Amino acid sequence: MSDTSSPNTLTLTAVVMTFNEEKNLEACLRSIVGKVDQIIVIDSFSTDRTIEIAKRYTSDIYQHEFLNYAKQYLWGMENCEIRNEWVLRIDADERWTSQGFNTLRPLIEKDLCDGVNVRMKIYFMGRWLRHGGMYPNLFLRVYKRSKGKMEDRWMDEHIAADGAVVDADIDVLECNYDRQENIVPWIAKHNAYSTREALENLISRNDLRPVDSIANLWGNSTERKRWAKERIYSNVPLFVRPCAYFAYRYFLQRGFMEGREGLVFHTLHAFWYRFVVDVKVLQIEQNAKKSGHSIIEVIREHWGIELHPAED
Repeated sequence: MSDTSSPNTLTLTAVVMTFNEEKNLEACLRSIVGKVDQIIVIDSFSTDRTIEIAKRYTSDIYQHEFLNYAKQYLWGMENCEIRNEWVLRIDADERWTSQGFNTLRPLIEKDLCDGVNVRMKIYFMGRWLRHGGMYPNLFLRVYKRSKGKMEDRWMDEHIAADGAVVDADIDVLECNYDRQENIVPWIAKHNAYSTREALENLISRNDLRPVDSIANLWGNSTERKRWAKERIYSNVPLFVRPCAYFAYRYFLQRGFMEGREGLVFHTLHAFWYRFVVDVKVLQIEQNAKKSGHSIIEVIREHWGIELHPAED
């Protein structure tokens, strides 16, 4: 279990968020057990074998009702008994390697920084998506609690560190069950994701509340992408932007080089996921105009989501 230390254990707390992750969780936890000092699982009341699997690796298991990923993670930072300054954020469909931990070790033990960016190595239908702007994508996944905080957003949340951040030569593998073997749960997940993405769009388009954002044209690659998404993509007309997104990813960034797997992946992301986002945005705005109700009232009525006009 994660509570047992060894000479190779880093003084690091791994935080894993779960909901019905029995297909992914075992490989995730196996990749970090014995490498980190503590594993915390924050579960959203799973109905499958997720908790049973988690108990094999840790006793630090919490359950809390899910609203969105950011609020769930922020709740965990406030309410879980985290015993280390250094935190590793890891999703249930991600796997770390021994080489990654070997690269991470001196950064932590010698206190060389306040945060560490890693490269996400995404697989789809068994194929590593190297092109199409998918690699190397940098994400801050290891950081000091006193220096880092996650954005409070409905979707596409990132952690920002107030201090020195290094881009490490660390590949984190993302090879979940639904991307590899069964597209049905992928569709279900992305339907939920599209609702939360649409909320972010509606908040921005209608100036419903301040937006928590790391966007920075002069920052790192993640901050620049967020800037482009908020300042450019969000201002392109609905239904035009999924087409532009596909052309950019598939042709300009050479997503076509991943063969049929690349075609499936980029088509789904542009003409299913992002297209559905635009449909949901359009419907809410049309319903608000037709009914004379506010966007917030229509979101509550049709989606059952309470979206406050200001931050909690």
